[in-house]
Amino acid sequence: MPAILLITGIFCIVGVPGFEPGTLCSQSRYANRTALHPVDFSIGCKSNAFFVPCKFFSIIFAEKLINTTPLAGIYIHIPFCKSRCTYCDFYSCTDLSLREKLLQSICTELINEKSYLENETIDTLYFGGGTPSLLHEADFSAIFAALAIHYNLSNCREITLEANPDDLTEDYLAMLRRFPFNRISIGVQSMRNEELRLINRRHTAEQAIRSVARCRAAGFENISVDLIYGYPSQRIDEFIYSLDNLLKMNVKHISAYHLTYEKDTVLYQQLQRGEICEITEELSVEMYRQLVKKLAEKGFKQYEISNFAQAGYESQHNSSYWNGSKYLGVGPSAHSYNGVSRRWNMSNITAYIESVNGKSEFREIENLSESDRYNDFIITTLRTSKGASLKYLQKNFSETMLDFCLKNADKHLKNKLLKIEKNYLKFTSKGIVLSDTVLADLFLV
Repeated sequence: MPAILLITGIFCIVGVPGFEPGTLCSQSRYANRTALHPVDFSIGCKSNAFFVPCKFFSIIFAEKLINTTPLAGIYIHIPFCKSRCTYCDFYSCTDLSLREKLLQSICTELINEKSYLENETIDTLYFGGGTPSLLHEADFSAIFAALAIHYNLSNCREITLEANPDDLTEDYLAMLRRFPFNRISIGVQSMRNEELRLINRRHTAEQAIRSVARCRAAGFENISVDLIYGYPSQRIDEFIYSLDNLLKMNVKHISAYHLTYEKDTVLYQQLQRGEICEITEELSVEMYRQLVKKLAEKGFKQYEISNFAQAGYESQHNSSYWNGSKYLGVGPSAHSYNGVSRRWNMSNITAYIESVNGKSEFREIENLSESDRYNDFIITTLRTSKGASLKYLQKNFSETMLDFCLKNADKHLKNKLLKIEKNYLKFTSKGIVLSDTVLADLFLV
């Protein structure tokens, strides 16, 4: 099959999870998103041209999924949601009438931007949003067809789909198995129905349990779930109940984020009107400590501030962000990074569709200065358990940058918030809960 020769290796990302200056532990979803896209930190297309039988791609990609060193990635943002969560300030849209036109435009952008990563091998592919599990079989066929023809995917080892629990029916999962997906990330958020209703989630705790069981029955072993803690007036026993029941699912990966109140969200407005109350900082710290302790007891390694995995099940896609790998972001509001600049697409579906088809410019670009690159390096690497390589800092930046970093880290080293191990600067367990303060001191402004 000649088409196979066109597939030789690239890293694709679909949807982005996100350092938040005012949030404890940099634990919020916004914090994670900003670590992926530091510019945010302020101190189903049915076209016959793209449709290819799903089984064809399953064969191609399944045969090509082998281990390799991460080199580049592609992020595809699917902004559609059936309903909007009250805490969410990510770009999304509940009007699905433009789904087909959007998918056509996403495929067009993939084709138009095929030179962005300069033919580097793609290691992971990630579908996020929004709710990518609202896509149909023909939509996935179109996207994978465009990728197969224009990108080198032979070494793509991780292909993730973000999904809502209530979308993961037996029929939907059977359809997904006809594609090369090998990782499912499920937005569980809580195991208490009262909390799910508060944030306007569509599913129940019982549906979340069934969705994980269905994924496993369908053959998906690499399953990740998201958990939010720090709900309004949440007690420590309520959080532990949610965490304990999440652990009973025996998933391989857990991402845990502290709830934040972002402006222009329903939750923020409720807080401003006095309808809900934030939990105290002391309680937030205790929840985080319980989270780390309980997950460690169950064999989960904390490899990043908000992410925990069983051995061998770390998110390769998100790790590439923290390791400074290049990535192409496709779709409305998606961000891209090529080592020398960042760019981001407009957050408007209609304008995005029009602009992709040549009617207007649809993205902004920021060329990175050395201080920008230094700040990116600090904010991403220090989030990880590995930490920031002082050798890399010395080799890739001017000597003044290393001096600045060590000088400003000195008081935190003495206070045991930071430590240096094997020439890596990293947080101590004490320092993680004060990470925002430490990071602010290390930034070059």
